Amino acid sequence: MNKIYYSWISIVAALLISSCVSQNRFTRVSQKATQLESEKVITDEKLKSCIAEREKLVEQATANGIEIEKLRKDTLERGTYQRKIQQNYGTLNDTYDKVLKNQDRMQSYSKEELTKREKELFESEKRINQLQSDVLAREERVKQLEKVLSEKDAAVNNLKSKVSNALLSFKEKDLTVQVKNGKVYVSLSEQLLFKSGSTVVDPEGIAPLKKLAEALKDQQDISIMVEGHTDNVPIAKGAAGVKDNWDLSVLRATSITKILTEAGVNPMKVVPSGRGEFSPLAEGNSAEARQKNRRTEIILTPKLDELFKILDAK
Repeated sequence: MNKIYYSWISIVAALLISSCVSQNRFTRVSQKATQLESEKVITDEKLKSCIAEREKLVEQATANGIEIEKLRKDTLERGTYQRKIQQNYGTLNDTYDKVLKNQDRMQSYSKEELTKREKELFESEKRINQLQSDVLAREERVKQLEKVLSEKDAAVNNLKSKVSNALLSFKEKDLTVQVKNGKVYVSLSEQLLFKSGSTVVDPEGIAPLKKLAEALKDQQDISIMVEGHTDNVPIAKGAAGVKDNWDLSVLRATSITKILTEAGVNPMKVVPSGRGEFSPLAEGNSAEARQKNRRTEIILTPKLDELFKILDAK
């Protein structure tokens, strides 16, 4: 545009200088120059506007390029993510197919297994119910046993008291009454009942036996064991009907049994026995030990029929 302008100026100047032109023509040329100047100003303004618009478009294009790059990168990432999802989906489908196949196989197997398990469970419940029933039955038996044992202990203690009261007048060194192993033991020394080597009860020994018989004759729920005991000194030869300590202990127990039964004790409840020298109270060969061992023990045992019935019950 500048070149065109200067060209026109040159032409006008040349025309003015080289030739004489008319005033009108000069005026027209001047007007044309002024018009061109005005157009130049307008053109310059438009140029500036175009340049500014171009810069804006360049900036927009740059921004668009950045956005496009971001979109491209995002598209790549989404494509990668989508491919991974598709891969996982394929794996999941394969797993699901396997699960379905296993489920079908397990269902056919589980029906048989379930029936078996139900049968085992039923049998287990039966066993548990039976065990619970057995436990309850045993608990009931235990209660019954405890009751019977309590009653037996009470009966034994009452029997001991009754026997002790009946024999209060006799010396403790000659006669003792005690409870051992649920039984009442009445122990009578040899010197109270017999002379050495004799099987005949002395008259003074008959009195305590009769008092004992009086206390026992109405006792229907006991059994009576009369045990003869000797020391370990061999019996003297020539004693009438007595060969050894076995004989001596048995015959003495028999003599006492007869006195008890003649005094009213039921013969069906009394058993005489001899232990000889083989169940001593005191060990050793001293005179004191041998004196303790020469004795007669009357053992009173409560009947345990009810207890045995409970123990035998199933």
